[in-house]
Amino acid sequence: MGVLFDYFRAVDDATAVRLMDGLEGGPIAVPDGSVDTADLRGIDPWVVLGQLVSLARGAEWDTDTVRTELLWPEAEDTGPWLISLDDGVRDTLAGLTAEHMADLSAQWARIEELGLDSGEPADRMLPIIEEIAGLARRALAAGDHLYCWCGL
Repeated sequence: MGVLFDYFRAVDDATAVRLMDGLEGGPIAVPDGSVDTADLRGIDPWVVLGQLVSLARGAEWDTDTVRTELLWPEAEDTGPWLISLDDGVRDTLAGLTAEHMADLSAQWARIEELGLDSGEPADRMLPIIEEIAGLARRALAAGDHLYCWCGL
């Protein structure tokens, strides 16, 4: 099954941690819709999402493209985990236009980590880009930050 990733927005780190405590560690994408989330399954923030952010910025990907901080749990654990994403990621994703997203979909689909067949449609990744960009827009408009729940 692999590692699961739920992205969500919250006003601050303390609120995000309280959410984790309230959900007994997650997952965050719950059926009642009480949390604004993007359930992106195997899209990790460091490499796969990081490459989307790099493509959007017209920059080379590196390990610092998406800066994160482990917020939960406090002690070393086998998961799940809660990490914060830097606001630059939120701002980059929130600024994507429909035209830019269409172009990014074709580029992002070709990264090795996604392992998509070259015969896949160019817009194969567009719904995922729209979902995470929409979450980022709502976060920016509300003055919220982006977070990622990671679980096995």
